[in-house]
Amino acid sequence: MTDQTAATPDDRPTWPAVFNGFRRKCPNCGKGKMLHSYLKVNDHCAECGQELFHHRADDGPAYLTILIVGHLMAPGLHVAYVQYRPEPLTLFAIFALGCLSLSLYLLPRLKGVVVAYQWARRMHGFGKSG
Repeated sequence: MTDQTAATPDDRPTWPAVFNGFRRKCPNCGKGKMLHSYLKVNDHCAECGQELFHHRADDGPAYLTILIVGHLMAPGLHVAYVQYRPEPLTLFAIFALGCLSLSLYLLPRLKGVVVAYQWARRMHGFGKSG
């Protein structure tokens, strides 16, 4: 039986790529921009030429955003309501703004994470490119 954990010369480490993706940088070099607008992925990295058009992020970043924002805001909403009993409109305004802000912050970063993870694992055509 062969050792599946041994690194190969063309190995792509997952965590550095995911970290670069969260920074919205190229998963290969970490310097070029991955996104050219809010959620549009560049076809190629301007720094190293890595092809990025193979990605299939689809709804994954949106689902992850909803999951994270919901798990952060729901306990906060519960604690704020039980401890402080603010007016309903005040509570709604604060948490609506918080949800919106956090969602807009996380969505492009999680899209970068999904694309970088696909690149690191050689999914959807990323295995053919260098």
